[in-house]
Amino acid sequence: MRGLHLLLLICLFSFHLPSNNFATNETDKFALLSFKSLMSNDSFEALSSWNDSLHYCQWQGIRCSNRHPDRVTSLSLGSLSLSGRICPSLANLTFLKSLNLSFNQLTGNIPEELGHLSRLQMLRLSVNNLDGNIPSTLGNCSNLKFLGLRNNNLQGTIPPQFGFLELLEILSVGTNNLRESIPSTLGNLTHLSELYLYENNLDGNIPAELGHLSRLQILNLYMNNLDGNIPSTLGNCSNLEYISMSRNNLTESIPSTLGNLTHLSVLRLYENNLDGLIPPSLGNLKALKNLSLDANNLSGKIPHSIYNLSALVNLRLNINQLDGNLPSNFCDAFQNLQLLILGKNQLHGQIPISISNCSSLIMIELMSNNFRGTIPDSIGTLQNLSWLNLHENQITATADNWRFFDSLINCTFLKALDLGDNQLHSMLPRSIANLSTSLHYLGLYINPISGNIPAEIGKLTNLVTLELSQTFIEGTIPKEIGNLWNLEGINLVGNMLSGEIPSTLGNLTKMVALYLGNNAFTGSIPEELSNMQLLNTLNLSNNKLIGSIPKELFNLHSLSISLDLSNNYLNGSLPPEIGHLNNVAGVYLSNNKLSGQIPSTIEGCQVLQVLHLEGNQLNGSIPFSLSNMIGLQDLDISNNTLSGPIPVFVGHMKLQHLNISFNNFEGELPKDGVFQNSSAVDIRGNPKLCGGLPEMHLLKCVLDNQKKKHFSQIIIVIICCIGGIICICIIMFLIAPFYWKKGSQNNPLPFVAKNSEYQKVSYNDILRDTDHFSSENLVGRGTFGVVYKALMNFENVTTVAVKVLNMNQRGASKSFLSECEVLRKVRHRNLIKVLSSCSSTDHHCHTPRPRVVTVPRRKHTTPCMLTRLLTFQTKQQAIQTSF
Repeated sequence: MRGLHLLLLICLFSFHLPSNNFATNETDKFALLSFKSLMSNDSFEALSSWNDSLHYCQWQGIRCSNRHPDRVTSLSLGSLSLSGRICPSLANLTFLKSLNLSFNQLTGNIPEELGHLSRLQMLRLSVNNLDGNIPSTLGNCSNLKFLGLRNNNLQGTIPPQFGFLELLEILSVGTNNLRESIPSTLGNLTHLSELYLYENNLDGNIPAELGHLSRLQILNLYMNNLDGNIPSTLGNCSNLEYISMSRNNLTESIPSTLGNLTHLSVLRLYENNLDGLIPPSLGNLKALKNLSLDANNLSGKIPHSIYNLSALVNLRLNINQLDGNLPSNFCDAFQNLQLLILGKNQLHGQIPISISNCSSLIMIELMSNNFRGTIPDSIGTLQNLSWLNLHENQITATADNWRFFDSLINCTFLKALDLGDNQLHSMLPRSIANLSTSLHYLGLYINPISGNIPAEIGKLTNLVTLELSQTFIEGTIPKEIGNLWNLEGINLVGNMLSGEIPSTLGNLTKMVALYLGNNAFTGSIPEELSNMQLLNTLNLSNNKLIGSIPKELFNLHSLSISLDLSNNYLNGSLPPEIGHLNNVAGVYLSNNKLSGQIPSTIEGCQVLQVLHLEGNQLNGSIPFSLSNMIGLQDLDISNNTLSGPIPVFVGHMKLQHLNISFNNFEGELPKDGVFQNSSAVDIRGNPKLCGGLPEMHLLKCVLDNQKKKHFSQIIIVIICCIGGIICICIIMFLIAPFYWKKGSQNNPLPFVAKNSEYQKVSYNDILRDTDHFSSENLVGRGTFGVVYKALMNFENVTTVAVKVLNMNQRGASKSFLSECEVLRKVRHRNLIKVLSSCSSTDHHCHTPRPRVVTVPRRKHTTPCMLTRLLTFQTKQQAIQTSF
């Protein structure tokens, strides 16, 4: 680096030395050596002769003056792959007339010092890597005739000082990064014949002053940001032969004054915003060979004067709003026409029969119009025809008028035939086999064509793309299709094809895209499809395919766009080899019968953006490896039997759409990432999910701390209850003998005590069998209670009576004891043995009401009394009960 800096200092120093002290040949020699010193690469050794063994006028690329033999007049080192910077010392070559350093790899700025070369007539620095601004000092090179700076990285503006270069004939600064407007001072360059400003970032209007350039022959403003209108003053540039203003933002209509440019050969105005009508004056351009007005907003009819341009070779008016018919004599004057491109307009009527008179036609594009009728049979006379595109019209054909198809056999150079989206009926002719063997593209899609795919199609051995989607074609795919070795794309989507997918498709090793979806194919997926090692798209969706997915398909590393096997009957587990698809953007396996878990190896799909597995029988949880799929944006795993919590990492992914609906997920829903947008997430059908944002409308989750606290509280309550019960039992055990003895003395129930073997009956049983003591089962009512009918299985008795005494009624208890005493001593034919007895009370020591379902007891509540139940059987099979 220190040596490089030293050479640069020497280079600069040589320029600043007083020139009057270096009038000898040493001035030029030293300037050349300084230039050489800044060249970092000379792969062709062009500068190897630049040494003292030869006089510098004999060095390669150097030419000296005849009148002044020691002064350099030309330095020409173009196309030598030189690398380095341009040394300002070249400004010391004061006799220099031509400097050519084009087509090299020079970098850095253009030295301002070059503006001191007053004798310079030609400066060629094109096709390098120069950057920085264009020096305004170049405007001082008053003898300059050619200035070539194209294909660099120059920035800034076009210096207005260029207007001082009155002798300039060619100005070429295309393909740079120049900006702002075109300086109007360029209108002063009265000797200018060629102006190249293409492929920059120039904006603003086209200066009207350019109309002063009467000698201008070529005006190339292609691909900038120019706006406004096309100046009508350009009609004054009577010598113009070439105009290109395509790919700008020009507006308004095409000026009719362009019809004055009788020498004009090329007029390219495509991809602007021009509107209005095509000026009929353009029909005056008898020398016009190329008319390109496509991709604008032009309307109205094509002027008839255009059809008189006999020199026309290319006519491009597509992508406008032109309407009307094509005249029947359309091709009478177009003997030289090769490209006829009128697509994407509103033209209608029939295709002129005279089209066969355009004998030089190579390309016909009339797509996306409203042409009707049939295709002229004479189209087959166009022997040079290479491209015929008539798709998206209303062209018809029946069994009798497919003759045009047969006539195309004569077009031996035909490479592309697109008749899609028309009204072509009947069966596909077998003459398809006689089409040009040069045919690369065949499109007959979206037509009511019926019948089978002819086996003869296998003879089109150079076919690259076959488009037969959305027709009524049926039957099987002929195995002969495997003979089309060059096929790269097949689209048979949306037909009625059936049978098995032929294994011969595996022979098509150049295949890039295979679309067989929306048919009725059966059987399994052929393993041979894995032979298509260039395949980037495979679509077998919406068929009736069965069996497992061949793991060999997942070894197609070329799959980069999509793998779509959805809506079939495929079963088995998802092979772990799916992780080998490390280039694919979309995988669609939805609505099959796939089972098992999502394999963790799926993380190998690093660039996967869309994964659809919905509508299967997948189980298990969301694998953690999914978190490594940094490119995933759309995930649909709905309608499976997946379970477990939604992992937190799902919220950290870059998902834009997530569908986990109708699974068995549970737990708290994350709140990050895609879960912040309720419209981007579908969580329906997972009743065990909770939490999430309020917009998700889920129940709140019990936080872990709350769960622990709640659990602790439950444990404490259980311990207290158990302790309380134990205490109560101990107390009752201690005092029971005393109360039992006392109770026996005060309220003798010998009958109950002696009959402990009686079958027990519970309050709940009575409640149930009396239908909650319903009024429908009420039998009678007395002073101390009521009697109900009950249906129960009690010692082979099915219908009994239940008497309920109100213990709050004074005397009820005494009445109950009296009845017990009577039953103990008395025997009668209407009174038989007692069946059972029980006792109960509520937590207030009150008799429960008949309709109470349960009898709750509060903790530590000691019954204040025991209510009694006696059950006995009468002739009416009655049970008497007291509460």
